[in-house]
Amino acid sequence: MNRERSNREKQKRRAPALQPIALPRPRLKFRGALATALERRRTIREVSAKPLSSQILSNLLWAAAGVNRDKGPFGMRGRTAASASNSQEIDLYVAMKEGAYLYDPFRHRLDPVVAGDLRAMAIGRGQRALGRAAPVRLIYVADVDRLVHTSGYQEPGLRDPEIQKSYYYVDTGLMAGNVYLFAASVGLAAWFHNCDKPALAAKLGLSSDQRVLFAQTVGYAANKSRQAHSH
Repeated sequence: MNRERSNREKQKRRAPALQPIALPRPRLKFRGALATALERRRTIREVSAKPLSSQILSNLLWAAAGVNRDKGPFGMRGRTAASASNSQEIDLYVAMKEGAYLYDPFRHRLDPVVAGDLRAMAIGRGQRALGRAAPVRLIYVADVDRLVHTSGYQEPGLRDPEIQKSYYYVDTGLMAGNVYLFAASVGLAAWFHNCDKPALAAKLGLSSDQRVLFAQTVGYAANKSRQAHSH
């Protein structure tokens, strides 16, 4: 509270002639599904082992990073999540019990990468007890080469490692936000979290231009955790 008051006082000094603008309460009911998904959006960390149907998985991956139009920016197909200069530099890997796959948004299919269960690696070491039986863990991987050689606007900053970071972290967040909203819209649990980056990079056979960033668990909420472990 003290920090909030201090921030308000600083803002008042910077713009003494401006007054706060009172906003009406949000009224999104006319938006239907979007309003419902925003209202229900939350993090649920304990997820049951109940499998996702192939149709739900298909819908989930399309919502995260699928192709939603043939003509997007700079002559490339458009995706459900924005990216820097439409570089589309974030790859989505899917860890399931039988193995890990790479989502191909243009053919809308999962291509096998490695056999074996990598779901335990796709979560931070200190949190593996949470949602350990979840059927799906998404793994977000940045391909820096695509930023540097994008077909879009060749912004000079795309060759700067620090600016690259800012872009691929934001672009990952945009995809993860899509997953959260999709999960909320169909009654799934979702949780965005850290992962064992070195182990995953080795198991997935990534190149020096690729960076494992974060992971996201998706499945059906374990009944007892829906309220206790959500925010």
